[in-house]
Amino acid sequence: MVKSLENRASRASVVLYDRTTHTSCTYGPDKHYDSASMVKPIILGALLLDRGVDLSEDEQDLASQMIVNSDNEATYALWDSLGPKTIQNFLDKAGMKNTKLDEAGYMGLTQVTARDQAKLLELLTAKDNTVLNAEERTYILGLMRDVQEDQRWGTPAGAPSDAAVQVKNGWLQRSQARLKDPWDRGDWKVNSMSAFTGHAYDYGLVVLTENNRVPEGESPEAGWDYGMATVEGVAKAIHHDLYPDQTPRATGHQIQ
Repeated sequence: MVKSLENRASRASVVLYDRTTHTSCTYGPDKHYDSASMVKPIILGALLLDRGVDLSEDEQDLASQMIVNSDNEATYALWDSLGPKTIQNFLDKAGMKNTKLDEAGYMGLTQVTARDQAKLLELLTAKDNTVLNAEERTYILGLMRDVQEDQRWGTPAGAPSDAAVQVKNGWLQRSQARLKDPWDRGDWKVNSMSAFTGHAYDYGLVVLTENNRVPEGESPEAGWDYGMATVEGVAKAIHHDLYPDQTPRATGHQIQ
């Protein structure tokens, strides 16, 4: 896994757990990153903890738009409806002690760690827990399984083709200005997490990256593409090491 990060400019953190093979690995698991859209399953978890699955039609629609389409307006509608205390209550009950909500109220600037995001995946795929019941966990995983096709890049790359994939990604260009701060020069934060289940699979992978720079003279998307390629390089290496005899899932992105 570490070898896949050689010669990459991205700063990265990785956490893997596999309940089937009893394998785990971490790389910079407690470093904080801007969450971008990776905060959205947290918001949905807080909504279900507070109200259960008996949501109004509007809440169901907003939840679907937030996870499946990564719609920010829908996310802020739920974020504002819940408020920081309700979201923090979910984080506390989930044991996500190092996740910090943005004090100014920007959901995408929530500070997350790879370890805490892996805790969330473990919670969602657990057979039983005291935070969310089975119906609530199934609700979240169902939406993550239905994430629209063009947002299914990242950690699913190279996964066994017969695994069920529940994914949520996040991407954020923190600044479009060429600032002097070396960690805020128009670079992209590109994150991905997935839970892999079915056919005896029961594992999760989180990869967080930043410092995915936009080279001078290139379009802003170049930094995003570079971050996606970094994440997928890590994912392919891990999936291959875990399940070398399985047919890997195809991906449309190439290492840059």
